[in-house]
Amino acid sequence: MKISVGVSNRHVHLTEKDLNTLFGDNYELEFISPLNQPGQFASNSFVTIAGPKGQIEHVRVLGPIRLYTQVEISKTDSYKLGINPPIRDSGDLQGSSPITIIGPKGRVDLKEGCIIATRHIHILPKQAIEYGLMGKKEVCVRIGGEKASILEHVHVKIADKSYFEIHLDTDDANACLLKNNDIVDIII
Repeated sequence: MKISVGVSNRHVHLTEKDLNTLFGDNYELEFISPLNQPGQFASNSFVTIAGPKGQIEHVRVLGPIRLYTQVEISKTDSYKLGINPPIRDSGDLQGSSPITIIGPKGRVDLKEGCIIATRHIHILPKQAIEYGLMGKKEVCVRIGGEKASILEHVHVKIADKSYFEIHLDTDDANACLLKNNDIVDIII
């Protein structure tokens, strides 16, 4: 079955407390553009992330505010920062890498909170039933083209508010010459 690709660049999700530490009291994220996942958006707020070996500037903060602060990067980013984050589902932060987030008004030193996001598919429950994915935790995805590949261990995330799409980080997308809205095939 066909599914469109969403390439996920490095980004940050913040709690209200950490947002205020980084940008000042009562700061609100300004909506710039919607993401495909319902209720999620790109803001016009940016931070710098730092590790023991270096830093990366101009990292976008995504909205809305979350119950946890999380930094999502690629493996390539981790080399520049000098950290070794685990591959995890969003929100699974126990034992993840420490990282520093620097904003215009302050900084947040996380003891854990940096991950490389798992390859994953967002899907509605009714679509999961229709496509035979209900009860599946992982699938494979076939990519055609000049750098044809099969990606394994693609997590299936079934939720009531979902846009049917596979999320890949920039390393996976670049390795397969994929860009946003390209079409790939789910292999059950």
